[in-house]
Parts: sequence; C-alpha cells; structure tokens
Amino acid sequence: MELLNAFQYIFTPGPFLWLLLGVASGIFVGAIPGLGGGMLMALTVPLTFSMDSTHAVLLLMGMHVGSVSGGLISAMLLKMPGTPSSMMSTFDGYPMAAKGKPGLALSLGIGASLLGGVVAGIFLILLAPPLSIWALKFGPWEYFTMVLMALVLIASISQGSMLKGLTSCILGVVAALPGLNDSDGNLRLTFGFEELDDGFNLLPVLLGIFVMSQLIKDALNINKKGTAIQIAKESVFPRFREWKRHIVNILRSSCIGTWVGILPGVGANISSMVSYGTAKTFSKTPEKFGTGHDEGIVSAEAANNANAGGALIPLITMGIPGAPVDAILLGAMIMHRIQPGPLLFTTNGDLVWALMGGYVIANILMFGIMVASAKHLARIVKINRAYLIPIIFIFCVIGAYALSNRIFDVWVVIAFGVVGFFLDRAKYPLGPFVIGYVLAGIMEAELRSGLQSSDGSFMPILTRPISLTFTIIAVIFLAYSIVNEWRMRKASTQSVDTTD
Repeated sequence: MELLNAFQYIFTPGPFLWLLLGVASGIFVGAIPGLGGGMLMALTVPLTFSMDSTHAVLLLMGMHVGSVSGGLISAMLLKMPGTPSSMMSTFDGYPMAAKGKPGLALSLGIGASLLGGVVAGIFLILLAPPLSIWALKFGPWEYFTMVLMALVLIASISQGSMLKGLTSCILGVVAALPGLNDSDGNLRLTFGFEELDDGFNLLPVLLGIFVMSQLIKDALNINKKGTAIQIAKESVFPRFREWKRHIVNILRSSCIGTWVGILPGVGANISSMVSYGTAKTFSKTPEKFGTGHDEGIVSAEAANNANAGGALIPLITMGIPGAPVDAILLGAMIMHRIQPGPLLFTTNGDLVWALMGGYVIANILMFGIMVASAKHLARIVKINRAYLIPIIFIFCVIGAYALSNRIFDVWVVIAFGVVGFFLDRAKYPLGPFVIGYVLAGIMEAELRSGLQSSDGSFMPILTRPISLTFTIIAVIFLAYSIVNEWRMRKASTQSVDTTD
C-alpha cells in the first residue's frame, strides 16, 4: 500500500517534474567527459535548500541515475567515459561503434541499463524494509562497529593500494574534527579561527573534493580530445530479440551490480569490472571480449546501473552511503534535517517510499530520454570544456558563499579542491575521504555513547553478537587486504629480479 501511494505521489506534477529534470540533466552532464553525477549533485545541493525535502531528494537521485547512464554516450562514441562507471563500456562499446554499428552499441547499453536499474529497484523495495527493522536492534556499539567496518571495507576495496585507501579515509575523518566537541562543549583544532567554531561545513567540502578538484584536473588537460563516431540513421531502440538473447547475462550482471553496490564505498566502476569479468568467464566466446562483443556491453551497463540501486539500500536502512556519490545524497538529506537509518521508515516513511518508487521510475524515464535523444546527445561530446570550466567554477563559488554568506566557505572549497587534486594525482582515492568525513560524526557520537553506557569499557564490542560480527568482518577484510598487497609486492619484486 505504501509503495502504491508512493507511485501515485510521484506521478503528480510537482514530484514527477523534479524527477524528470534530475534524470535529464544527469544524462546531459554524464555524457560530457570529465564531468559527472557527483559534480552535478554537489552543485545542485545549495539550490535545494528552499525546496520540499522529498522533491530535493528525488531531484538529486534522478541526477545520479541519469549520469550513470549518460556516461555510455561518450564511452562508446569517443572512447572517453563520461563517468568512471562507464569505463568498462569503452572496451566493447567503442570497437563496436568503430565497426559501423554505433546504433547497436547504444541500444544494447541503454536496454541493459534499464533492466539493470529495474532489477536493483526490486531488490531495493524488497530488502530495505526488513533490513531497517533488523537495524532497530542496534545500540551504540553496533552502530560504531558497523561504521568502522564500512570504513575498513572502503579502504580495503578501493582501487589501488589498501594503505592509500585507509589513509584517504583517515584524512576525511581528521577533516571532520575541527569545531565544537559535542561531548564536553569545548572547541578543538580551531587554531584561533572563529570561522572554524562550527567546523568545515559539509557543502564546501563536497564542492571542493568532487567539483573543484575535477576542475583543476580538467584545466590541466584542457587539450585532451578524441575523435567522435557519428550516428547515422540507425535506431537505438533495443530490440526484443536482443533482450531475450542476453536475459541471463543481464540478470546475472544486475544481481552482481546490486550486491556489490550494497558494500559501502565500492562504487559502480568496481561492480562493472566484476560483472564484465564474470560474463567473460561464463561466455562461450571469451576471446571476443574487447573487440566489440555485445556480451561485454550488456554486462558492464547492467551492473553499473544496478549498483546505483544497491548503494541506496545501506543508505536508507543504516545511514551508510554505499557509494561516494551517495555521500552527497546523505549530506543533502542531513541538511534537510532528515537522518537516514533504521528510524527513517518511522520518521519519514513517505519520503523513503517515494525515494524507492522514484528510483524505479527514474530508470524508466532514463530509458525514454536516452532512446529519444541519443543521436542528439552524441553532439555533446564535442563541447569544449574550456567554456564549461569557468561556468562551473562560478556556480561552485556562488553555492559555497550562499550557504552562510561567508567568503571563508569559498576558500574552503578552493582548499579542499587543491587537496582533492593532489590526492587524486598521488593515486589516493577520493571516495574514502568523503565517506570518512561524512561518517566521522556518527562514529564519534556512537563511540562516546557506548563508552558512557559501559563505564568506559570496550568489552561490549566483543560481548554483543552483532558488534562482534561487524568487528570480525572488518578484521578479516583488513588482514586479507594486507596479505594480498604483500603478496603482490613480493611477486612484483621477484619479477623485477628475474628480468634483471
């Protein structure tokens, strides 16, 4: 009944138009190499302050869904993924388009994106309510160990070195420390700056890490261009026989994308990699992967769209962002005085059901918009980023200043943009930094509450079954990552010695 009411609500003019706007703008921005859903969402958050909270969440969620799908346009026609999640689509999408079949490549990607999103939406609707009920049993120690586990998972599964992922995560936690200490009412790490009495505001940090760092990166690679493949008069509407032939691949890839998305901080790019590798393993013609094979396109696009729905499950039920972009959605909800977690179904039931129903509808809207405008969207890849960078920079500055009418927040955006740029340049993942920053306050509050209830003892971590389980999982992942990294370095050293 709640879901039916949610669908009825979404199809009223106001919510539907905001969702449609979010999906359409997400597709447009996602198709432009170098931009992405995270940048668009971060720039939009300041504009939502005066909006109805449900409308704001639907708008931002629509942007996320649209941008994930829009990235396949430039990935297949330009060999430059519009978003990181579309990287795997370049392996087979671009070669197929280069062979004179750009319409077929786009139709396969668009169809797989729709079905992947719908499958993830079904999992979201079925799993979120029971998981939220189970999470009601959590006390402070369960929440603390769950966040700790999430941070370890983020650091362990991040691309590149586990140590770099963990370091990035810790830096994010440190960035959240300045300001008022809620436990004793004293200021900490303000260094005499009155502007730091409330710490770094969430929005300037998000704008700096997600937007300003990308602007600096794009400005230094302003001349990087590719040769776009033109779409002739081919239809990009997916044919039923194509769907039928790939149904097993689509369902398998969608399930992989959903369940990988549930893991905190992993991201759609990892799910598409896992799905692509699995599809190649089970394929009867694995040698065709990377040469323009339709199975590769379907597996990658179904997984990265399903990942978006899977990542919403821990966000709604436990308040843990399943992907770095979801940290922006979490931040926006907090700014609208909505606290995701097990009580969300009780305190904001209408919003959470609208969010889940809206996710399914957003994927259908994405499909319709992509099919109707794919040929026109292909022209977007020709836009010169030299014109876009100053415009985005201005919006970034205005958004930061409008938050509290302080020039200090503008400097925060620039400072964190520089930090994000150098972290990315040194191959430190930015996702763990943002999620560590967002979750630091929750982790500290739950730890203090737990210590107060146990007279300063950490033993409840080991004596409470759920918190012990989370701790064991965190230790296993940390140990596995350390051992695996040690083996890789040892193998690399041995190969170098053999070469010499």
